[in-house]
Amino acid sequence: MSDDATDLAFHPLPPGAPRSGAAAPGVIVMPGGGYTHLAPHEGAPVAAWLGRLGFAAWVLEYPVGPAARHPAPLDAARAAMRRARADAPGLGVDPARIGVLGFSAGGHLAAHLAAGPATEEAERPAFAVLCYPATSWHSFAGGDGSPRADPLLGPDTTDARRRELSIELIAVERTPPTFLWHCADDPVVGVDHALSLTRTLAGLGVPVELHVYPEGGHGIGLAADSGAAAGWTARCAEWLARTAGT
Repeated sequence: MSDDATDLAFHPLPPGAPRSGAAAPGVIVMPGGGYTHLAPHEGAPVAAWLGRLGFAAWVLEYPVGPAARHPAPLDAARAAMRRARADAPGLGVDPARIGVLGFSAGGHLAAHLAAGPATEEAERPAFAVLCYPATSWHSFAGGDGSPRADPLLGPDTTDARRRELSIELIAVERTPPTFLWHCADDPVVGVDHALSLTRTLAGLGVPVELHVYPEGGHGIGLAADSGAAAGWTARCAEWLARTAGT
């Protein structure tokens, strides 16, 4: 990732946002988009919501598409966390309280940064929020186990390679507190992604909270008009207040 400010857009706290100290907690937001594009509704609007909760935010435009196969997105996320922590004091943000929040493929990226065994401690977030995350990457393999087009690993990858990027198989005990939510009727990323990762994290002793909503599908972002799933923002706000404070 370059140092170009367009890659990591900072969203300061809005006037009147809750503050309990000199430095606010922060979140790096990672939109979804299947590693082929970045969904706008999972970026700036989410940063604005976090600001109203008292969390400064960055939106990461990580590289996607055929020219940005793994590990390019993960390298961008690592660089983003280092840069956010370096810039934090000058922005009124506590560098020790910077977490990540990702949707779908962005949830996979956020989870890889948070739970991956190769993440350096200077790059590991303080907490993670994973929204309908595509964490079990091997589940996208063809039914016969043969290689198929893969937006992150390329068209000639293998199931073994996908398993190396499946977070429930590689997560470590150093994973920070994690909040997950998913819809049971998600037709794109099945709910088992969230269930299997929750089981793994619980087994490792990582503080983890999971919410599953009966309907809502996939890609619904803040989910304001999505029935019961609209409640995820309130549940997450409560969890963030307990976990990172404002």
